[in-house]
Amino acid sequence: MNTQTARRSAKSGRRWDIDWLRVLAVLLLFPFHTARIFGTFGNWYVKNDQLSQALTYIIAFVIHWHMPLFFILAGAATWFSLRRRSGSQYLRERLTRLLVPFLFGFLVIVPPQIYVGLRQRPSYLRFYPSFFSYADMGHLWFIFYLFLFSLVGLPLFLYLKSQSGGHLMDRLAGFLARPGVILLLPVILLVVTDYLMLHFYPNPVYFITFFIYGYILMADGRLEESIDRYKGVALILGVALFVVWESLVALGVISPDRLQPIPRSLITWFCLMALMGYGRQFLNFTNRFLNYFGEASYPVYILHQTAIVIIGFFVVKWSADMLPKFVTIVVASFVVTVLLYDLVVRRTNVTRFLFGMRLLKKPPETPAARPEEAAA
Repeated sequence: MNTQTARRSAKSGRRWDIDWLRVLAVLLLFPFHTARIFGTFGNWYVKNDQLSQALTYIIAFVIHWHMPLFFILAGAATWFSLRRRSGSQYLRERLTRLLVPFLFGFLVIVPPQIYVGLRQRPSYLRFYPSFFSYADMGHLWFIFYLFLFSLVGLPLFLYLKSQSGGHLMDRLAGFLARPGVILLLPVILLVVTDYLMLHFYPNPVYFITFFIYGYILMADGRLEESIDRYKGVALILGVALFVVWESLVALGVISPDRLQPIPRSLITWFCLMALMGYGRQFLNFTNRFLNYFGEASYPVYILHQTAIVIIGFFVVKWSADMLPKFVTIVVASFVVTVLLYDLVVRRTNVTRFLFGMRLLKKPPETPAARPEEAAA
């Protein structure tokens, strides 16, 4: 058994830290997308009259690493998936887990967001046929991209599973495991892909890089060991660089138009290293909360933004301060989303299929007792 195979064999257990990071990233969506209602950061479906610059800075920081974290975790999950599935089995799973929920969500979950976001609108039934002219996937762009990335990345992943690909991965991991290399080398590709489609969001070539990185990080234990070694440094650098960069931009010292991909990629990668490293240190355990939300997180992702937009549409009309409005939208949208999941989505195989969940298995039938057993 070669060195890489041994390392892979040692990683056969369940990685609860990856599940935790995914669940926490989904739960963060509730305050994050609610903050979009109150922040000056771009336009959104619903906006409060009074806006907060403080929330805008929080949004600006989270947006650096939040969606990249989803993609890097999806890449990591792909590595685990392809350990027990063939390429064709993986593709079939992607169809049911990604394409079906995307199509259902695009037709049913997203249109209410667009409808609420329109200032002057007809009835919903009259609006719906025109929804397709808006070319807005809402928050489901992540699922659509992930489906495409799975198709595009599969040949590379299958190659890395092969013997020659394993040798290449072994050399790459050995180089990245050298002192300090993993802190900076991956950023070069992020900067390049960010520049390729600089003013297009969401940038597919930028995000697929994180998806591939997630797969590679799981393929050799030396890479995660390197992240563990530098996670503290990465956390300090990520936060400090964000504060310095935003301060210089706010003061007018620096124009972000051309240089932005460089600090953005550095901040993103440093924060991801910190999240992955500290997650591995503190979150590799399970409990009832994770057992429930580990399965719920995907349907909750699909449902959450529509709940936030609809509830926010009514709450922003209140004559109240921002804080009670913010808290109300976060709590109410979370409660509504979880109730919809628990009472509607997870209880039937039809709804589970539409939301990309594993189907419930029928309990085995109890064989009828033989006459002599019944008499006994």
